[in-house]
Amino acid sequence: MTSTRDRILDTSLALFNQHGERNVTTNHIAEALGISPGNLYYHFRNKAEIVFELFERYEQIVAGFLIVPGDRSLTWEDKIGYFEAILESMWGARFFHRDLGHLLNQDERLRERYGDFVRQSLDRGLTVYEGLRAAGLVEVDDESMRALLVNTWVLAASWASFVHSLVPPARQNEGLDRTLLRQGIYQIICLEAPYLRGEAAAHLEEMKGRYRVGSGDTLGLLFGAGAV
Repeated sequence: MTSTRDRILDTSLALFNQHGERNVTTNHIAEALGISPGNLYYHFRNKAEIVFELFERYEQIVAGFLIVPGDRSLTWEDKIGYFEAILESMWGARFFHRDLGHLLNQDERLRERYGDFVRQSLDRGLTVYEGLRAAGLVEVDDESMRALLVNTWVLAASWASFVHSLVPPARQNEGLDRTLLRQGIYQIICLEAPYLRGEAAAHLEEMKGRYRVGSGDTLGLLFGAGAV
């Protein structure tokens, strides 16, 4: 049976993702759960504590997929696995990516934890890229590899906020939001493309095609004012 604490976290995440953290109060969360505000405050003193624990969940998810198999070399299919994991983590915590600056400014403890998270994730990401290089899937020197990793991280972390700012409120919905996130993975693939070698280079168009989306609702937001 799911505990009340977990139900609070799950419901808060759904509401934050749908409406934005700033538009959701603890009263909204309690009402959605059918519990009293006092019951909620028994588990969490305030909304910041809920956000912090949701971030801890997200942190564990990212740490779980930024790994390299110890018993074999990486393959181009592993790259798809990383891309899918990035997409799902971005989608699952999209409220955090959309409102990152606001959330970090509101909570010094979260800001410090986020800094540690970024440094640890970049270290893990570097191990992944080193694994891709060892497998002959990328050709890149150490300096360029670090730059590519940072650029990839910045793109993934900020993409949700970027596209959210381009979509008029009347058009925002989960279907379009998820499609726009897929476009973010396509942009990451384009960043990596000059460095791909071997089977990764051979399957570049296949990887692009998996995440490339039509111009009507996505690239049309970026190129051509008439699209919105």
